[in-house]
Amino acid sequence: METLQPDDPRELGSYRLLRRLGAGGMGRVYLARSPGGRTVAVKVVRPDLAADADFRRRFEHEVEIARAVSGRHTAPVVDADPDAPLPWLATSYVLGPDLTDVVDAHGALPERTVRALGAGLATALQEIHAAGLIHRDLKPSNVLLAADGPRVIDFGIARAVDGNRMTQTGVVVGSPGYMPPEQAMGRDVGTPGDVFSLGAVLTFAATGHNAFGDGAASHAAMLYQIVHGEPDLTGVPQSLLGLIRACLLKEPDQRPAPGELVAALAPGGIGSVLTDWLPSAVASTIATHAAGILDLEAPDAPAPGQAPATAPVFGPPPAMQGGTPAPGTPAQSTPAPAGTPVPGYGYPPAHGTPAPAYGTPAGGVPAGPGDGTPLPGTVALGTPPSAPAPSRRRLLGLTAGVAGVAVLGGGTAWWLSRDTGSDEGSPGAKGGGGSGEPVAEEFTTPPAGTAPQPLWHRSVAEDSTSDALPLLIHDSMLLISGDPLVAYDVKTGRTRWSRTGACRAGAKLLVADGKVFLADGDYDGALVARDLTTGEETWRSRLGKELEIESTIAVDDKNVYVVATDLSDSRSATDYRTGVAAISHTTGRKVWSQKRDWGTRSWDVEGAVHGKYLVYTDSKYNLTVRDTATGDQLWSKKVGDDWSWTPTVAAGLVLLPGEQLTAVDLETGDTRWTLSPNGRRGFMNPTAIDGVLYACDYDDGVWAVDLKTGKKIWLCEDPGADEAPETFLKAGATLYGASGPVDGGGIFAMDAKTGTSRWVYSDNKTPGEPWQVALSGNRLLVTHGFEIYALPAV
Repeated sequence: METLQPDDPRELGSYRLLRRLGAGGMGRVYLARSPGGRTVAVKVVRPDLAADADFRRRFEHEVEIARAVSGRHTAPVVDADPDAPLPWLATSYVLGPDLTDVVDAHGALPERTVRALGAGLATALQEIHAAGLIHRDLKPSNVLLAADGPRVIDFGIARAVDGNRMTQTGVVVGSPGYMPPEQAMGRDVGTPGDVFSLGAVLTFAATGHNAFGDGAASHAAMLYQIVHGEPDLTGVPQSLLGLIRACLLKEPDQRPAPGELVAALAPGGIGSVLTDWLPSAVASTIATHAAGILDLEAPDAPAPGQAPATAPVFGPPPAMQGGTPAPGTPAQSTPAPAGTPVPGYGYPPAHGTPAPAYGTPAGGVPAGPGDGTPLPGTVALGTPPSAPAPSRRRLLGLTAGVAGVAVLGGGTAWWLSRDTGSDEGSPGAKGGGGSGEPVAEEFTTPPAGTAPQPLWHRSVAEDSTSDALPLLIHDSMLLISGDPLVAYDVKTGRTRWSRTGACRAGAKLLVADGKVFLADGDYDGALVARDLTTGEETWRSRLGKELEIESTIAVDDKNVYVVATDLSDSRSATDYRTGVAAISHTTGRKVWSQKRDWGTRSWDVEGAVHGKYLVYTDSKYNLTVRDTATGDQLWSKKVGDDWSWTPTVAAGLVLLPGEQLTAVDLETGDTRWTLSPNGRRGFMNPTAIDGVLYACDYDDGVWAVDLKTGKKIWLCEDPGADEAPETFLKAGATLYGASGPVDGGGIFAMDAKTGTSRWVYSDNKTPGEPWQVALSGNRLLVTHGFEIYALPAV
């Protein structure tokens, strides 16, 4: 921002000019104030353009269209005179820096700020496109960050959707690095072009670098990369990666619409993401500069001999490219002289002006007058006040209290029949869903590559549970294993009941006959049945004085199967034999008990039930099959060097992971088929769904394998994230997966028929902790470390 020079006007229409804001392709821009005290930015057209009759016609047409753009995320036109000797228009002044200055001063923005920024800018594009305009120059310097949300500014090279192109042959109008491929190639640009630019702007905000080259790259290199190369999305948060990638697709018709982006980024409405959306340092800076702007006074009248106020004389034309003016290209400007009271924040920025220094002064964030709504105490344009208006400093104080109030409205939710309760909550289950009844809901499909956002979220206290949260779905209720044992409502996330001391952290959850079965949380050697609807204890069972139940293995329609320590059979004071037992879940009485081999431990069993077979692995690398009626051992065999997986049993087969995928006969233990990874490293434990095995390999590929024959159906070598899913479930035509405790994973959605990646959801939290997922109706219930989420299954 600069002080007014002798060749600058002092008034335009009824506006008193205060400072120079800068210069752009159309002319100079001034900070001004109306008689009623409203602060505006006035853009005055260059004399050479003013002399062009065609330009005047287009300018008048676009001013009329721009008047209709009055949304909350643009700087609306409040006045204009297209018939003046030098046409001008006035827009609301936005109290906030541009995105370039913010990133230069503070670095890449946090994920929550980028999400809110994207939602606000997509809303602005909806407003612009609805008015029949295409922006055509959306870039960081044309995005201002105000206390209550971002604003899109500078329509200097915008054109009407159905109008003539405002270019000359061979001239590409726009900003390298942010224009879409079709614009770079000189083709017609539609509304999807603005979406591409939005993707590039969000990349810059999230990473601090341009998606198509840094400042050292030539314009030609950037344009080539835009047309032929792939964007550099290094550093984009995983939760935003798919959405930004979709915005940057080469083909315009493949990009999401602005309304889809709003729904993706703010499923609960735009206000939900704009509450306290700015980092504190940026918010404090806005507060300080807002006070300075509101205290500015108009300079004295020009001295005799100076240029008349109504006939400004413009200096050198904007930057040239090959001798031809390049509209929208930053022009050179002189830094503000020392003593200028406020750096140049507002609409539009001073192109080429050095960025002001940012500080972190104390103080709240004011509600600026740049939202198009008069501040309390001001009067309408051109109307004399009936009483002395309060000072602008006073107005700042009056509005500071509402600065943190988020903008409401906008954004179509990605789910229907959503409960509006305020409580949060969430879900997840390792290896697949549970026995929950479907929830009658419908969800819309997000844009390609874009993950849905949580319907609700809860955090679990880290000191009360392990970092793995086993979960189970039953009767529209989510049970989370830990201390306390908690049951949440699947739809709302509200707590139905909670029982402290009922469950050991990370314990497996088994449900049958309306009860959940757990080894006693106080380690007293009993099996406890609890009512699912209340969490109250139903019965408590012991195997005998000398048998202490350590953990549960599996449950079927008759029995709960457990592993126990046999204190009556010991070699020393610390070396006890272990056993396996079945307990009726109707009566709580022991059905049978069998001893295990010496050297096996009491906690090292992972098992499943299939028909009349109890199948389990242990830390001695045994795979054992017993008869569920008697407990008799049918067969046992060694299984490689890893046992920490629950056996997958389906279609009379037990499926074994390892260097190759192996299917053995459930009755005999004989090998039925094997599948080689064909040069890739071996397989993790598979999941069997509808006659197909889904398995991850150690090179982060995902396989679909015919269960009966062992033949590969498809292999997805890139599921969409650094780490592949390890456990799977299926809903309709979509395969969902959850990655393990390695960083860089999340919840995956893939086409079950082809293996094509659809989206990946990640919360960018709790690295090194496992993801788990379960399904209830059309909801995915997810845990990640100590976080619980409900996601729409779309």
